[in-house]
Parts: sequence; structure tokens; C-alpha cells
Amino acid sequence: MLGLMQNQPLLISMLLDFAERHHGDAEIVSRRVEGDIHRYTYKDLAARAKQVANALDALGLQGGDRVASLAWNGYRHMELYFGVPGSGRVLHTLNPRLHPDQMVWIINHAEDKVVCFDMTFLPLVQATHAKCPTVKTWVALCDADKLPADSGIPGLQSYEAWIGAQKADYAWPQFDENTAAAMCYTSGTTGNPKGALYSHRSVVLHAYGGALPDAMGISARDAILPVVPMFHVNAWGLPYVAALTGAKVVYPGPAMDGKSIYELMEAEKVTFAAGVPTIWQMLLTHMQSNGLKFSSLNRTVIGGSACPPAMIDTFRDEFGVDVLHAWGMTETSPLGTVGTLKNKHLKLPKEQQLAIRLKQGRAVFGVDMKIVGDDGKDQPWDGKAYGDLLVRGPWIMDTYFKGQCPLIKDEQGRGWFPTGDVATIDADGFMQITDRSKDVIKSGGEWISSIDIENVAMAHPAVAMAACIGMPHPKWDERPIVAVVKKPGADVTREDLLKFYEGKIAKWQIPDDVVFVEAIPLGATGKMLKTKLREDLKGYKLPGL
Repeated sequence: MLGLMQNQPLLISMLLDFAERHHGDAEIVSRRVEGDIHRYTYKDLAARAKQVANALDALGLQGGDRVASLAWNGYRHMELYFGVPGSGRVLHTLNPRLHPDQMVWIINHAEDKVVCFDMTFLPLVQATHAKCPTVKTWVALCDADKLPADSGIPGLQSYEAWIGAQKADYAWPQFDENTAAAMCYTSGTTGNPKGALYSHRSVVLHAYGGALPDAMGISARDAILPVVPMFHVNAWGLPYVAALTGAKVVYPGPAMDGKSIYELMEAEKVTFAAGVPTIWQMLLTHMQSNGLKFSSLNRTVIGGSACPPAMIDTFRDEFGVDVLHAWGMTETSPLGTVGTLKNKHLKLPKEQQLAIRLKQGRAVFGVDMKIVGDDGKDQPWDGKAYGDLLVRGPWIMDTYFKGQCPLIKDEQGRGWFPTGDVATIDADGFMQITDRSKDVIKSGGEWISSIDIENVAMAHPAVAMAACIGMPHPKWDERPIVAVVKKPGADVTREDLLKFYEGKIAKWQIPDDVVFVEAIPLGATGKMLKTKLREDLKGYKLPGL
């Protein structure tokens, strides 16, 4: 017997229709590439997203054709987030921080038909457009009078002229909720990037999951600032969560420095923000240097890489901001876990609460996870046993675009995605990443967590950033060293830092050396690039060897 409910597909256009109808006057505020502040409402967003859909129809694009964006966080980008998939096409967010050769490879692999780009990236487009034969239309996200007279890009159009010629009336088509909606490629630190292809169903369910109180807890009472780029896994789903809840959205545009972000937060009374640790370090440094405080921000989600304990303490103790540690990846849409405490943890002492908050959190409904040993058998959830982290769920990837299916089948024939992370899970379901499988340091048959070593270094008042890698050793196979960036004006020696480790981790886990560097190489999404760091330190030898 089947239920007697209406059978309505879960489509991204539903989110926009809901926001327009029930939260039409809620604001969307953007710092533009032009430098000024732009503001309008969900009602305006809906009208312009429909113009985007009509413009794609006018080009003769078919359902499933890919439309790429190469843009910062802003209202025009958000219009593409809804107008492209809402009309049955696939939005492909391109990461402008990738190498141009990788950019060309990705565009050609995705077979993009249209590319919409911010003027910031005009030189990148000029250098690569001739190598992208599938792209028939290039659109600059600007007013018609900002279009260069001779860009060298045949048929280049301005976005405002492109959609301005279209009606703001459009009947969103109905189709299977499993239809492709958006595409995002991994950063490709090993081999060519791989494409994750999200469906309307997965995006809508992910938005539901992200808005839950024990996840990001977004509501119509919030003003949210996605510092995480819209080209990084759909800004962690926040534009769609915002439409689902009617939250005010504040976009930082290209101004990602600490001063600009702080001023925008204060001016727009932001209550919730999301980003990676490297961005928040710049924000905190600016605030501490100028004696500033937050007037409205009360919580932030930090993901992308492990958040140092010192950063969680600083946010909470100095600025009254609750830090939610989170974990996810391109292949998980990305939300997997969020570190909200359970009721029984609220009465614990501060130090015990911090130990829980440092973990990547517990699964959001819709995500199942487990850890397995080298033999493929499930490891216990005791917070001590570690293993390879596997996940499954309705917004977890099944197969890469034009690629292989990486899933591991269990005894029941269910597919689990291997994340490449090594983790523990405690009895309350809190997962903690101990390392990436490729970054684990194996010394004398024992595993050393590079994250633990980095967290200790980051707790030192003179350290701005730290990255731990393993170096070859003739006796122990590998030994850890830590690369450190000093804070401006700070004075600290190798011996000072090595002594700082004493009593904080086991003696045999203390790094063998400290290497001071000008900067830690960062990847396209703000994560530390340890592969590049190893290249930079090629020829380095451990002390005494």
C-alpha cells in the first residue's frame, strides 16, 4: 500500500519560490567587484533568476547542458545558483584559484557551453578561452558600460545586457528530482580533478539538513555571511539554506581581508558566518590588533581543515562567539558532521567541553558513517580506535562525473564512500579526524597525528600558522617536523617551540625540528598544501643525519 500524499519532486526552484513568497522582503547584501555595496531582496532575486533562465532558453541550451561560473560571492552569482538549475541546466562552479591549465582541463571535461565570470578574472579568461572549444558564450558579470572595448574574447556579452533583454516572468519546469543540478570539481592535488555531480534532490535535502538546529541552526532571524567561496561546494550549501529559511544573506565579494570582513559584519549585523581557519585567523589578527569586538556575531562554522584549539578559545573567551567545528568534502555536498554539543555535555567543565568541540562533530541526519581497519572490519566507537572513515547518504556522491565509482560495498551490498580521512568516533557519535590518510606520519610503526602537532604550535602566542609533515628517517621510517610562520614582530626560536611541546604530547611525538618559513602554501580552497610544502623543503635533512 502506498501513502496518499502529493507527489511533488524536490527541486531547487521550490526553494526560490518559497523565499520569494514568504520572505520576499528579506535582504541580500553584496560587496561588489566594483567596490560598492549592493542590496536587494529575495523578490528581486527571483525576478532576475527568471531572466537568467529566459536568457539560457534564448541560447537554445538543452536540459543538462553545463553553465559555468567563475565568480566571487555576490548577488549575480546567487542568481546563477537558482536560474541555471531551476531551468533544468547544470551550474558548474569553477575555482579561479586553480592553475590555468587545470581550469582549461576542467572546462573541457565538463563540456561547459556558457561561462559567466567576474571582471576580476578577465585576464584568466583571456589567457584560456581559445583552448575551450565547447564554450559558445562568454558573459562578463558587469554592466554594459563596464565591458572592455576590445577584450579579445569573441562575442563577449555583459551580464546585465544579457539578462536585461529578457522577461522577469518564467514558469519553472517540473522534472525528475534526481536530475543533475550542480557540479563541482575536486581541487585535484593528486592527478586530474574529479567532478561531483549533485542532483536537485540531494541539494534540497542537504539544505534541510544544514538548517537543522543541531547542524548550522539557520533561521529567518539570522543574517549569514558565507566567507566560504561560492565556488567551493556551493558555499557549503548556504545560499540554498538561506532561501529555505528566509535568512538575510551578506556576501563579501572579492574583499576577503580581515578588515573588510569585519566592517561588513558590523554594518550588516551578521549573526552567523562560515569559513576556513586561514580566513578567520586574518579576521582575529585584525580585531586583536585594533581592540575591536563583535556587536552581533554569535556563532561561526569552521571547516575545510582542523580548527586549532587556540582559535576556538579566542572566539569564545575574547569575542563571545560560539565555534561549530564541521567536516565535509566536495563528494559529500559537503556537510557531513557538525560539532554541536548534546544536552548532557552542557554541564561539563569548560576544558571537557573544549575537548568535544575540537572534534569534527556528529553526523547530520542523512549521513551515516563508520570507521574500518586495514582488514575492512568496523572499528569500535570508543574514541580511541582509529580507522578509515567511510560515509553514505542521500547527498553523498555515488560516482564521479565521467569517472569511476569509488564506493566500497559492505556485506549487505550497500555502498560507502571512502573519504581518505583517518578518524576516531566516540560513544556519543562524535567523529574526530586524526589525519588525512596521505598525511599520517608513521614513526617506528606508530602513527603520529600531524593535526595534533599543528594544534600545539598554533597555541603558541608567536605562531601565526603551522604545518606538520613527515621526513624520511633511516631508523624510524619518518619523523615529524613543523613548518612555522611567525606573527608579525614576534620573536621565537626553534628551541622555544620544541620546549613548548613538553608535557602537551608524548615525548616521542614531539617534532624533531622547527623550520621557519615566510608562508605556508595554500590550496585553492584555503587548505594547507602539504604536497607543495614538501616540494619547497626538498633537500631538507633532519638534524643529526
